[in-house]
Amino acid sequence: MALKLRPVSIKEACKIVGLLHRHNKAPQGGLFAVGVEAEDRLVGVAIIGRPIARALDDGWTCEVLRVATTGAHNACSILYGAASRAAKALGYRRIYTYTLAEEPGTSLKASGWVRNAEIPAQPTWSRPSRPRYQKDLFGNDERPPGQKIRWIKHLDGTGKVQR
Repeated sequence: MALKLRPVSIKEACKIVGLLHRHNKAPQGGLFAVGVEAEDRLVGVAIIGRPIARALDDGWTCEVLRVATTGAHNACSILYGAASRAAKALGYRRIYTYTLAEEPGTSLKASGWVRNAEIPAQPTWSRPSRPRYQKDLFGNDERPPGQKIRWIKHLDGTGKVQR
């Protein structure tokens, strides 16, 4: 089954994320999205946006906010590769994403990404400067609480963060 890239709208990608993502709901928006299909059927999407961490949002950096697939072989690797190539074509210098600590990051490694930081588990994303309400209608947390791994891919060929 040959996989090939296809354009998708952010709205369409968010719908797929809502159906397929294992532990997060769709983001509120993004800069662009990309899809991967097999036999004319969409089997995965990636949504790319501005960095969630304000300190990383310097105008030269973007972030893969979500990747969701049906489990099609190599779909994640293709999406991470396409996201970084598209970001580079748009002039971005680096691209980040996050995984849960228990996820191996195989697709990221296969696409040339490297581990950048370990983010300790936090009980909430809420801060005094920007309070957040993180419960669903039933009082359950809307985010996985565990440790995260931040991954980076340098798009300018230097391997260094430049401002």
